[in-house]
Amino acid sequence: MNKTLRILSAEEHVDDGEPNVLQLANDADPLAIEVCLDDVDRIDLDFPKFTDGRAYSQAFLLRRRLGFKGDIRATGDVLIDQLVQMQRTGFSSAVLKEGVDASAAQRQFDRFATYYQGDAVQSTPHFASAASKAA
Repeated sequence: MNKTLRILSAEEHVDDGEPNVLQLANDADPLAIEVCLDDVDRIDLDFPKFTDGRAYSQAFLLRRRLGFKGDIRATGDVLIDQLVQMQRTGFSSAVLKEGVDASAAQRQFDRFATYYQGDAVQSTPHFASAASKAA
């Protein structure tokens, strides 16, 4: 069951200009904002179209290299079939494109319940964690 990625409808996503929320364009370098991350609670990363995946790399850099612990939110052209990869690259919430039914989202996570390799959230590969449990 998906307990990590929070799914929001377009109506639930509120952008009220709070100073602790940063909107990062998908062509911006996350490493350039490293100095101000302590004051940020949420970073919105934009998918201008579903075929543009630069926000995946941004999320991964924010989580793994910069150690950002706040909410990384996917906005823009977010589709159901992208949610699992979003979670694996470090996103903690996603705003579905208007008109997309959120009830189908959990089926994606049920289909892909575990992975052999590590990711941005769980860096230990499955074989290593399984070996440590067996020892």
